[in-house]
Amino acid sequence: DPSIPPSGVSCSGCGAELQCCDSEAPGFVPAEKYRTLTDGPTGVTGLQNAVCQRCWLLCHHGQALGLRLPPEQHRMVVSAALRRPLRHGRGPLLLYILDLLELPDPVLPQLQGLMSPDVPAAGLLVVGNKVDLLPADGPGHLGRLRERLAAACAQAGLREFPLVDVRLVSAKTGFGLEGLISRLQRSWKCAGDVYLLGATNSGKSTLFNSLLHSDYCKSRAPDVVNRATVSPWPGTTLNLLKFPIINPTCDRIFRRQERLKEEATKTEDQLSSEERKSLNHLKKQGYLVGEVGRTFQRQKSSTVVEFDPDMLSYSIDEEPKHTPKKHEEREEFTYNEVKDARWCFDTPGIIKENCVLNLLTEKEVKLVLPTHAIIPRTFILKPGMALFLAALGRVDYLKGEKPAWFSVVASNLLPVHITALSNADAVYEKHAGGELLKVPMGGEERMKEFPPLVPQDITLKGIGITEAVADIKLSSAGWVAVTAHEEEELLLRAYTPQGTTLMVREPPLLPYISAIRGARIAHSAAYRTKKPPSLVENLRTTGRR
Repeated sequence: DPSIPPSGVSCSGCGAELQCCDSEAPGFVPAEKYRTLTDGPTGVTGLQNAVCQRCWLLCHHGQALGLRLPPEQHRMVVSAALRRPLRHGRGPLLLYILDLLELPDPVLPQLQGLMSPDVPAAGLLVVGNKVDLLPADGPGHLGRLRERLAAACAQAGLREFPLVDVRLVSAKTGFGLEGLISRLQRSWKCAGDVYLLGATNSGKSTLFNSLLHSDYCKSRAPDVVNRATVSPWPGTTLNLLKFPIINPTCDRIFRRQERLKEEATKTEDQLSSEERKSLNHLKKQGYLVGEVGRTFQRQKSSTVVEFDPDMLSYSIDEEPKHTPKKHEEREEFTYNEVKDARWCFDTPGIIKENCVLNLLTEKEVKLVLPTHAIIPRTFILKPGMALFLAALGRVDYLKGEKPAWFSVVASNLLPVHITALSNADAVYEKHAGGELLKVPMGGEERMKEFPPLVPQDITLKGIGITEAVADIKLSSAGWVAVTAHEEEELLLRAYTPQGTTLMVREPPLLPYISAIRGARIAHSAAYRTKKPPSLVENLRTTGRR
């Protein structure tokens, strides 16, 4: 209904302004639903707690509506927020969330351009997210990942930002989050606002939701602030979402440490059935699991049951009357609760340029983005063989003296196909868009509009049969770690869709990944897959292996 102006009320899921005048713009609510919510005595405040149609479909049906948005919209929203005048006499802390699978992060070097010289950041804390998806390739693998993360920060050239720390977490399974909260409360306390920044699909909104139900926010905040909408579709968050940060007084920190100490003495056997069920569910999803608890719970008053005694009796001729359900009043913060509050903001993700995800449909994105622990797949290839990762990437082994090992680290739903180099072009022509290569999907019609694969020659020198020399990163589809005999020179040719980034990552992220494999499958280039066990943080082991 173009006659109804925008509401001025934000969607509680993505932050967009709710409106019913343009179905292709952010924040759209169907006009009939919009009038139902606003026709009451409260007017547009009836939209409080409501979500837009896009968030509703993402949450309940996994469907992503296309939006008419300028390409720079997300960047403009983030930059405008970071250029706000100083609050509380100091700049904000930037909590940059980085997808470890995307190292080196393409957006991190752009951070300086989002800031204003008049509003300098007081500090930068970089969080490597999705660590739960990566298998442990040997002892000390978390230390090596942290080193790679610190090196990526150094290479990004962020000299203007005081680097507070780098942390490894899983916003989804909770691993490392209690440590992150303790670090924030020790180093930043409640000195100023905190902004969650990062590229699309880095996990900012998932982290925002986890922090909302933790010791980092005011105890009443989860009753007032809704969870952010989370989706694999890039660019879900469209505007700022926020919750108030709790002031970590000495008493609160002491009580929190006591809770953490008590929980660290528990074993899995001492957890409740619900806690064990949740833990087992998370173990299936990730290699590293943690639990985010709350020390400061708001004591809720007991529910008062109201009824009319006369309504409990009726004659034989009467039908029982049902009283209409009372509208549940939404809780709000009082003025005193937020007048001097410091806020934690979730911001829109910055769109990654030259990323293969930008070429994919909603169904294809769900197959490409890993949501469960990645099981590495290792193959031994001779010169003259080719490896396909779906129809999104290809690696040819052109020249070498000996066989080499190629370990694929990508979504478990993406197929890997090995063929002779002489057949590779024919395989792509015949099966791209079909069931064998799976992504893209849609047959010949889909492939007519999909960019062709373009090659890049790569020369590597092996450093030993136990350690990979480099990763060949096929945009955001995944990567192939190459392990070769010492001093063995390999000539490879790698392909990704035109307009996407192909890079060689040295040193590799998981150098000993080829060791995570089972026995060689007879008459095949493949090894049997092997999934390492999950590790639970903050629980005492029972002594059983």
